[in-house]
Amino acid sequence: MADEVAVRAQAETVRRLKQDKADPDEIAKEVAKLLEMKAQIGGDEGKHKFVLKTPKGTRDYSPKQMAIRERVFNAIITCFKRHGAEVIDTPVFELKETLTGKYGEDSKLIYDLKDQGGELLSLRYDLTVPFARYLAMNKITNIKRYHIAKVYRRDNPAMTRGRYREFYQCDFDIAGQFDPMIPDAECLKIVHEILSDLQLGDFLIKVNDRRILDGMFAVCGVPDSKFRTICSSVDKLDKMPWEEVRSEMVGEKGLSPEAADHIGEYVQLHGGLDLIERLLQDPKLSQNKLAKEGLGDMKLLFEYLTLFGITGKISFDLSLARGLDYYTGVIFEAVLLQQEDDHVEESVSVGSVAGGGRYDGLVGMFDPKGRKVPCVGVSIGIERIFSILEQRVEASEEKIRTTETQVLVASAQKKLLEERLKLIAELWDAGIKAEVLYKKNPKLLNQLQYCEETGIPLVAIVGEQELKDGVVKLRDVATREEVNVRRESLVEEIRMRTSRP
Repeated sequence: MADEVAVRAQAETVRRLKQDKADPDEIAKEVAKLLEMKAQIGGDEGKHKFVLKTPKGTRDYSPKQMAIRERVFNAIITCFKRHGAEVIDTPVFELKETLTGKYGEDSKLIYDLKDQGGELLSLRYDLTVPFARYLAMNKITNIKRYHIAKVYRRDNPAMTRGRYREFYQCDFDIAGQFDPMIPDAECLKIVHEILSDLQLGDFLIKVNDRRILDGMFAVCGVPDSKFRTICSSVDKLDKMPWEEVRSEMVGEKGLSPEAADHIGEYVQLHGGLDLIERLLQDPKLSQNKLAKEGLGDMKLLFEYLTLFGITGKISFDLSLARGLDYYTGVIFEAVLLQQEDDHVEESVSVGSVAGGGRYDGLVGMFDPKGRKVPCVGVSIGIERIFSILEQRVEASEEKIRTTETQVLVASAQKKLLEERLKLIAELWDAGIKAEVLYKKNPKLLNQLQYCEETGIPLVAIVGEQELKDGVVKLRDVATREEVNVRRESLVEEIRMRTSRP
């Protein structure tokens, strides 16, 4: 039998032969010998150890974590359905050319797959580009849809802050030709509803418009060819101070210091309708066609948001850029806020939990005839939200139920397994969520303890006397109160007791 020392020696022999450019047949013979020795070692019990870990930037979810996650998904889906959305799904990978050139500087984060069956493929980076491809392919010009699925990014993960390489996105999009800003306002209302419902704490939704940004770049003297790359620098203002962003623009991206300083005057502005009115009077911006259009629509958007009663949580923020190339109009991002200090009024952002915007040109990129389908949408950052809620549950030591079992079918005496199985079958057939312990003669105490550990609220106990009388003893686990219920009324009684809030 080969041992590890012999394998290392053989590996050294192969390495030396390759280095000396020995006869290929001799190298092949020694490599075969090495593989055989490795296989023998692998076959030795206990010698070969697997590395038990998930790939970098991914994670497993325990039943407790999944229970929290399902609660969040249900709140989000309920909101999407309340707004009339249909649901679709698309493949987890797309043709590489479908994704190429849609994400600007983030394109380097796309996971490419090896050539499989003659097609160059990539894992989807988001749900928006596949949606645009779906619309163009099926010639759909009007749809309101939601899509919840995993996406993949070859990012440097910061898993403590909810950043992963594999994660879920929850997207809601409205596609179609409509009057300006009505669908856009609804997307912002949806973000407001979801963040309010999940009770994550104070939040702010920042709003801007790509046309205002592009107009601002133009009047500040940014060359057309640098719009997108300067836009991605501005997008870093939520993570970096202005000085660092400015030095990136000037030092790395070759922008003139004067243009960068002009941009600095604008990107530090934020406010509401008053700021929009002020910029509409701005001598430089008001002369730019794009900026004027964007500001006009922004004013209209704020009028609709006022009608929805949510402007208290909305900020028109000229530093918001969102680096993705496909945005064409309104862009927005929701951030959670935390008080820096009890004595300080100023709130600080603890990260983005939703983002989106208008992308009127994306579908046209896929359509053979270049037909455009205007779209606006929002993506909820489920992983960040989930991290926050998980930490909160840990801190509060709240007991999370990981099953929805309504009743445990138990017995007080021995030799009643058949009766337990008959009763549980009746309950399952009636749609009741029920469990039974997998023992022939379990002790009653063990059955009751199982209910307390797992949070099952009711126990249906069958005993010899109950069988004679045609009843089942129903026990409330929390109060320990017991009542005899006619067998034919049991389903109704369980439904009534478990439907209470």
